[in-house]
Amino acid sequence: MPDLLDDLRDALGAAAVLTDPDLLRGHQRDEADLCVAGMPVAVTRPADTAGVVAVLQVAARHGVPVIPQGARTGLAGAANAVEGAVVLSTAALNRIVEIDPVNRMAVVQPGVVNAALAAAVAEHGLRFPPDPGSWESSTVGGNVATNAGGMCCVKYGVTSEYVIGMEVVLGTGEVLRTGRRTAKGVAGYDLTRLFVGSEGTLGVITEITLALRPQPEESLTMVAVFPDTATAGAAVAGISAAGLTPSLLELLDRTHLGAIEAYRPMGLRTDAGALLLAAADTGPRAADDLARLAEVCTAAGADEVFAATDAVEAADLLQARRLAHPAMERYAAEAFPGGNGGLVIDDVAVPRGSLAALLDGVEKIAAEYQVAIGVVGHAGDGNMHPNIVVDRADPASLARGRRAFDAIMRLGLDLGGTCTGEHGVGLLKREWLARELGPVGVRVHQAIKAALDPAGLLNPGKVL
Repeated sequence: MPDLLDDLRDALGAAAVLTDPDLLRGHQRDEADLCVAGMPVAVTRPADTAGVVAVLQVAARHGVPVIPQGARTGLAGAANAVEGAVVLSTAALNRIVEIDPVNRMAVVQPGVVNAALAAAVAEHGLRFPPDPGSWESSTVGGNVATNAGGMCCVKYGVTSEYVIGMEVVLGTGEVLRTGRRTAKGVAGYDLTRLFVGSEGTLGVITEITLALRPQPEESLTMVAVFPDTATAGAAVAGISAAGLTPSLLELLDRTHLGAIEAYRPMGLRTDAGALLLAAADTGPRAADDLARLAEVCTAAGADEVFAATDAVEAADLLQARRLAHPAMERYAAEAFPGGNGGLVIDDVAVPRGSLAALLDGVEKIAAEYQVAIGVVGHAGDGNMHPNIVVDRADPASLARGRRAFDAIMRLGLDLGGTCTGEHGVGLLKREWLARELGPVGVRVHQAIKAALDPAGLLNPGKVL
């Protein structure tokens, strides 16, 4: 497509239009295993809003799809390219434009890495609470595009609660600014939240205004060991019923504990059926808050409850949780000959009172479809990530894994839950989103898409 490439180079400069085959292959997909991906014709790296406008205008003239990409750490295939598309990378849109300590806000470009933002605002005694597991490499734009969560969501909520405005380029090439910088404001439709979680299907985000919060008080960490996941789930329901609000409440099942210990030995209880990792960031009240959490866990059937002895041990426990994904990737790879093991990662959220039923159901699904399923997730808000282990080289194994995935989706919806708590819909869950929304909800989504991207060139095939 020489005319397309020439037009892109004329608009951005040759250095911002990349066509090396190895680089194109590296930008085909995100980290979702077993999702289809095509080969893009070019990767563009605009450095400002005008460059993004130019890419979209050139692509529109040629009728070529545009795939927005951040760090490609997503787990639902939302950043996967389609054949012949132009990838619009936000890697060069990586400036922290402003930090305002008085109004507790920051203005950033979408390519800013979460860890870099965290370090910058910490100098002002502030924080951006959403903390996805990939925070050291994932970008704020990716957070916003998928409405990402993380381990602190149980107390502090997800990304949408901190996005107060943005600049976004629509599929038409028009630039839209949404939101405001005031502490309060209810004028008009909430267009800001419309774009949060839209996965690049409605526009390309070029600037984000974020609400910040003060740094929390000193935190203490606790571990509760359970004989099985369902008992741990019952403890989570008990914690919620008791009116307790830990700053972190994470679950690791036996499969994950073994995988993490094999990946990086740190003395985890690999004989446990499940482990709950809890924290309280309430400073001088933290010890009492942990004691109340411990009482609930013990009453629910915990075999053992212990507190981290110091900050180093607490950090190690938190790091163990963050290692869950790479540890399971290695576990899967080694489960089958030739390193052919892969993961189908689910992301289902249910009401807290239904968590035990979900965990019990996942165990039954694993037995029924004869697949290994490890469960990890944000127990405090009912958001679990069943990791289904499959053999990429065996069609029968892949088919069983897909049926298990669908069974977990069905179970989650039957329990009053949702098909995705934080990873997004992408390619993995289009069918299940449609079931969750219903016909009217689907038509409204399609109408919004048609209004903002009439040519249908922005990230086609994702979400709906």
